[in-house]
Amino acid sequence: MWTITWSWQAPNRIAALAPAEGGMIISSGLDLFMLEVDGTQRWRIELPFKAHALQVNNGVAAVLAAHGFYVLSTMDGSMLNEGRSTTGGFTDVSARPGGGWVLSGRKGHLHLFSHEGRGLRRLESGKVRRLLGWLDREHMMWQASDGRLWCARLAQTDQKRCLEDRVWSWVTPLMQGRLLMQASDGGLWEGVPHPFGWDGLERVEYDSLEPMEGVRSADGWWILGIEGQLHHLSSASGVEEETTVLGHGMDLGDLLVALTPDAMATATRDGLVRRWSAPHLAQAERQGRFEAAAEAALAKNWEERKAIFTRAQLAEDEGRLSRAVELYGALGRTEDVRRLLKRQKEGGE
Repeated sequence: MWTITWSWQAPNRIAALAPAEGGMIISSGLDLFMLEVDGTQRWRIELPFKAHALQVNNGVAAVLAAHGFYVLSTMDGSMLNEGRSTTGGFTDVSARPGGGWVLSGRKGHLHLFSHEGRGLRRLESGKVRRLLGWLDREHMMWQASDGRLWCARLAQTDQKRCLEDRVWSWVTPLMQGRLLMQASDGGLWEGVPHPFGWDGLERVEYDSLEPMEGVRSADGWWILGIEGQLHHLSSASGVEEETTVLGHGMDLGDLLVALTPDAMATATRDGLVRRWSAPHLAQAERQGRFEAAAEAALAKNWEERKAIFTRAQLAEDEGRLSRAVELYGALGRTEDVRRLLKRQKEGGE
């Protein structure tokens, strides 16, 4: 049975919530907090503007605040990039597999950034309601402002296509290769998408339910309804099961994120965060601990890579090109290695 393991009260209204290394990052007023698995505070920093969207990947937190985009270290909250902005600002952010970010802009473009926050290029997409995530290393999905689903192949030549003309009123991000969607008649559907359509599409819930957010855990989908309760959906075909509901009389708010396969967090806009865990999901609990430890190791590795990159830049600035080539090579930055080898051939050290 899912139970609340701890609660935490933010000092100001909460605008965004994101999972991070088994814990979470919370935007409260102008502050960002990172909480550990046990609810202790790892760090707290203040931003010039309120953050309205967050995502974490490989030891780096992507933060959207006002018209700007910032990247922070999850180790201590230090700023890794002073920020980028675009006309009208950004609406959503998605981490790219292997590193990097895609941001949706209010003017109808997808903006591609490196993991460190350096701008790469942009793709005209039309206005985006929500970035849904990645089918593989190249194909990303989003929901357009009109409710239709789109997929783009982001490679050397960017391409995009609409999956179908069907309109969805609400869609979750991609989780374990699946989407949960609400049709115009209020019915909920689970879909397994591919770049050109569906591998599977099944109606899973017929009762009246107004979803705010949805996440997929080790025991299936959980939906946070507009009334502030968590509903568990059974996807067993043809089997009538009583839906499990958590939070009777509590008003859990309208923010919900999956932390690990056996843990999730809800939050009210007024600042009350609750962490839910499921002791009965023993195998998922072990997997969740492993994933959280792996994310923490990646964060440490990111700090080490950042230090090596700084030394490589310094060696290049001082003209010690062989040393710079060695350091860039250790980071796998093949373009920088080729660039410096060309400089060596042309002029030597």
